[in-house]
Amino acid sequence: MSSLNPVQKLTKKFYDQDVLTVARNLLGKILIRKDKVYNYSGKIVEVEAYDGFIDEASHSFKGKTKRNEIMFGNGGYLYVYFTYGMYFCCNVVSGKQGEGKAVLIRAVEPLEGIEKMAINRFGKNFLNEKEFLNLTSGPGKICKAFNISNKDNGIDLLGDEIYIQNAKKIREEKIVVTKRIGITKSTELLWRFYIKDNPFVSKK
Repeated sequence: MSSLNPVQKLTKKFYDQDVLTVARNLLGKILIRKDKVYNYSGKIVEVEAYDGFIDEASHSFKGKTKRNEIMFGNGGYLYVYFTYGMYFCCNVVSGKQGEGKAVLIRAVEPLEGIEKMAINRFGKNFLNEKEFLNLTSGPGKICKAFNISNKDNGIDLLGDEIYIQNAKKIREEKIVVTKRIGITKSTELLWRFYIKDNPFVSKK
C-alpha cells in the first residue's frame, strides 16, 4: 500500500472518546482491509453515531444480546451486523466497556483495491462513472466491496487485518450534520456526519 502513509493507525485513545466525537473525527480517515491476497482502502466520507443509552434506533438500546454484544465491549472493535436479509454493515465501537455505542461507516471514497472491489460488487473490474460512484456509497456496499462479513465481527481495529489509518482532520466548515437515514425511532437526533460535496456520500 505504498501510496498511503503506513505510520499511524488510530489508537485506543481515539476509540475511547465519546461516540459523537469519534464519529466526526472518523471523517477523512482511511479504512483499510488486508487479506491474504488483496488490500482494500477507502477514505471515510460519511458516518452515523448510535448511542444505546438515549437512542432508540441503536441496537444496544434494549440491552446486551448475542447479536450486539460487541457494542458493549471496549472501543476499538468492529461490530458487523446483517440487515434486510441481504447486507452486512460495519461499525466502529467507541467509548468505554458497557456503554453500547458505535459509529456506522455509511460511505467511503475508494482508494486502493478498486478493481477487486468492482468484482466483489458488480462481478466485473471495469466500471463506468455511475458504477464507480456507486461502488462504496452505502454501508452494505462498503462491506460487499471490502469483503467484510459476520466473520469479521469483533475484529480488533488495533490489529493488522482491518484497521483505520489516521489522516488530516476535516475542517468543521466541510462537515455536514443531518438526521440519520433509514430509521423510524430517535429521528430527531442530528447524528449523521458527512464531508460536504464528496461524490461518494450515500445521499446528499
